[in-house]
Amino acid sequence: MNATVSENRERSSGRLASKRVLRMSATRWEQLLRYRFIEIIALWEGRLTTRHLCEVFGIGRQQASKDINNYKRSIGPGNLEYDGTAKGYRPSATFTPSVTQGKTEEYLDILAGGSEIQQILGQLPDSLTATEVLSVPTRQIPPSILRPLILAAKDHLRVEVDYVSLNQPDREGRIIVPHTLVWTGLRWHVRGWCEKNQDYRDFVLSRFRGEPEVLDASDHTGASDEDWHMLVTIEIAPDPRLTADQQAVVAHDYGMTDGKWQLSVRAKLLPYLLQLLRLDPTQMMEDPRAQQIVIVNQADVEAWLFPSG
Repeated sequence: MNATVSENRERSSGRLASKRVLRMSATRWEQLLRYRFIEIIALWEGRLTTRHLCEVFGIGRQQASKDINNYKRSIGPGNLEYDGTAKGYRPSATFTPSVTQGKTEEYLDILAGGSEIQQILGQLPDSLTATEVLSVPTRQIPPSILRPLILAAKDHLRVEVDYVSLNQPDREGRIIVPHTLVWTGLRWHVRGWCEKNQDYRDFVLSRFRGEPEVLDASDHTGASDEDWHMLVTIEIAPDPRLTADQQAVVAHDYGMTDGKWQLSVRAKLLPYLLQLLRLDPTQMMEDPRAQQIVIVNQADVEAWLFPSG
């Protein structure tokens, strides 16, 4: 009798799994993207609302609500629970990713990708696009490190962490108050208040060790980070050592107007921008064809080129 019951349960479970696969295979691609987005936001931010879907995908609240209910019923049964206090859906204690892998990169890619759908939710099927992306070495960030930092940044909480650096390669305990995750184009940082240095600093995510411990609330929020809110305008032009024709080529590459390109950027992020542009403000490359561009208004941004934190 017990064997029969067990067999029946296995067959029933198999039928449910088969039905689920059929439903997924019949799901339209754009709807599958929304289901993936639902999982990622719920898992990493801990709260999902219809507004998330409306703002990212440009759909109405009714459609967003329908997508969430369809996900709960057919895609990830038991994964989401409604929290009346938070007025949103939270991941359940038994949350198991159904259309994602539960990796930190999936959430960080959303933050880095802006509104482009390929970068919001991963690579499109080969049948829809032919794309090759050059990848830099992945700096592994364990979920046990990322989740507490996200929570602390959202709720202005202090976090006790172990951190290493080139100047301090041994673990060093610190208490920070993170407020913003920063993608520099090469690696992830978190910007926040450092109680040791009594200043706002950038911390490389891959240099955290152990598991951060979330503490109490702090008054040192992102709003108090004056340097973070400082914007500067950097002006780029073709290297004057190039010929006129060569300068015209470079100007076109960068979409310059009247031979110049201006970009407003957070002052604290200016050094990272220069790294991406391969511009060293301390020296010029010997070959102008290698450097191609120069900073026109270096005197105006000099104070932000070598920040202390």
